[in-house]
Amino acid sequence: MAGKKSKERSVRRGRPGTPRREAAEGPLPSFDRRRMDKIMADVTRAIQEQGLESVDEINAFLQQMMASGGPPSFEPTTPLEKAQELMYEAFEASGRRRVQLARQALEICPDCADAYVLLAEETARTPQEALALYRKGTEAGERTLGPEFFKENVGHFWGIIESRPYMRARAGLAFTLWQMGERDAAIEHAQEMLRLNPNDNQGMRYPLMLWLLETGRDKELMALFERYPDEATADGLYPQVLLAFRLYGDSRATRKLLREAMKWNPHVPDYLLGRKRPPRFPGSHVTLGGEDEAAAHAMAALPLWRKTPGALEWLAEMVEKSG
Repeated sequence: MAGKKSKERSVRRGRPGTPRREAAEGPLPSFDRRRMDKIMADVTRAIQEQGLESVDEINAFLQQMMASGGPPSFEPTTPLEKAQELMYEAFEASGRRRVQLARQALEICPDCADAYVLLAEETARTPQEALALYRKGTEAGERTLGPEFFKENVGHFWGIIESRPYMRARAGLAFTLWQMGERDAAIEHAQEMLRLNPNDNQGMRYPLMLWLLETGRDKELMALFERYPDEATADGLYPQVLLAFRLYGDSRATRKLLREAMKWNPHVPDYLLGRKRPPRFPGSHVTLGGEDEAAAHAMAALPLWRKTPGALEWLAEMVEKSG
């Protein structure tokens, strides 16, 4: 298995489109990783202005740049660049200031996708309100990137900083559509995002696995497992166990998949079987292979295990035998 149990990864605790507390209640408790895009954008622009192409040249330039204190901060020139600069500031802010900056960004450039995303997260009181904002963000991203960008960069999205606001908006759109019962539309968006960005930096394949399980689209789910064969997460391994049980019952293949999943994270069955209660207020990160990862996965997957006749009983039996 790839990865180490001490390694941490960021997870989305609240799905986009879920109404959140009012911004006036105070600062958000966790670091907003989107603010890191500012550094990457400045580095990318510095490399482009230097006209560097070879890996050796870029590495030497990066070392020199970091030794001198980091990348230069560039002055935005276009309305979109100015609006995005405000969004980087918003990602560092807290409370009402975040919302104020997002609204200012839209006054400067109505096509600032990140502004719609933040407003959906901070101000939407219903899924319908969130859906409208995420849809506007997705459409704004499509306009700013343009059709040629989609043709030329398919397969490399997210690695290109300019595409990230669009991908964030589309992820929010997919989650909100699912929340509102628009199952096929949500799945279509998630699948298209994986086509645009097969590296799946956003982890869209994990909710997609559960969505395909929920809707009984087994062939598409098996194809998704084959597409990402080296999973080393509870989110990627335990759905394979549940699908195998649905298809084959208590088979050798099903038991093998369970052993592999439990080897990676042995805590998941305890949460699925109710032997441990998940934390009421989960953190913003999980430790791969740890109990927090197990609790996060079980909270999302438990309804599917309950809907599968005999699955939890079989799981309890297998855990007893392995113990």
